[in-house]
Amino acid sequence: MTETAPRPTLEAVAALAGVSRATVSRVVNGGDGVRERLAERVRRAVDELGYVPNQAARSLVTKRHDAVAVVIAEPETRVFADPFFAVQLRGISKELTAHDSQLVLLLTEGREDHTRVGRYLAGGHVDGALVFSLHLDDPLPGLVRRAGVPTVFGGRPDWGDDTGGTGDTSYVDSDNRGGAREAVRHLLGLGRTRVAHIAGALDQTSGVDRLEGFRDVMGDGDPGLVVEGDFTPAGGERAMRELLERRPDLDAVFAANDLTAAGALRVLRETGRRVPEDVAVVGFDDMLPVAEQTDPPLTTVRQDIEEMGRLMARLLLRTLDGGVGAGGTGAGGGVGAGPETAGAPAGTVLPTTLVRRASA
Repeated sequence: MTETAPRPTLEAVAALAGVSRATVSRVVNGGDGVRERLAERVRRAVDELGYVPNQAARSLVTKRHDAVAVVIAEPETRVFADPFFAVQLRGISKELTAHDSQLVLLLTEGREDHTRVGRYLAGGHVDGALVFSLHLDDPLPGLVRRAGVPTVFGGRPDWGDDTGGTGDTSYVDSDNRGGAREAVRHLLGLGRTRVAHIAGALDQTSGVDRLEGFRDVMGDGDPGLVVEGDFTPAGGERAMRELLERRPDLDAVFAANDLTAAGALRVLRETGRRVPEDVAVVGFDDMLPVAEQTDPPLTTVRQDIEEMGRLMARLLLRTLDGGVGAGGTGAGGGVGAGPETAGAPAGTVLPTTLVRRASA
């Protein structure tokens, strides 16, 4: 058997640096009040000995766990199949890593999962939570509120008083409604007159906002030109077939996201429609693994998904460090920064841009 070398202690670092144990503790735990000359001696001793702070002991001193729960209100089959989540998680992970904080991923598929997540958050294991992909009537906002952890939500919340939404919660979103308007105006500018919309899941605010953006431009005219999808390629295929049965003469489609557009393009190709000559198609997201590889490449509305993730994490970390963010209205500006009414969450809304490719 190989014997394990004893783990360097705080006392050993103090002895090597020639300072007190309390001084070492303040330096390794990020405290103030230590002259730079002494702090540098401590850091050199830490490096020389390979000292690693005991996380449990460190938490007692700092009252921090250096861990953040990322809660996605979707089953794992959806999370690992949709590149949107990977890109947003990448942004979150980069920001947390830069601040030496760990990401704890929690997924929910049913009521038992909600109970488990609520229990975990209330158990004092993490410093805060980032929650996104919420659906209407989702119990997560109430569970998070009862757990008492600082939280930033991804996407505009739409909850009533019974779910626990309060003004001490902030969120980060993209300008879904404005981006949808730009997409539809682009299609009209191409001379298209029978523009259809494959909506996203309408139990999510992103789907609702993009549908509202479509209606802002097209009005409530022909209800047969709107079909609800579910943000998946299969949902796009199903919705596109339904649209073609209802309105075979349609000449443009605005799809609620790129995956939906990819499914729609497959059905248009199968039914002999040329894109964009017969039917122009615009998506939403600018998810590069999808948008650049569709046939033809997809014109789409770009939202900076990775930056959304980074900003969510940044706002939460700022709150944990005592700044304004998830606990106030100083989350930073953006297009349509959140409402200032009492009881309304403080929102940061990032702009969108239209990216033109061959499909429209």
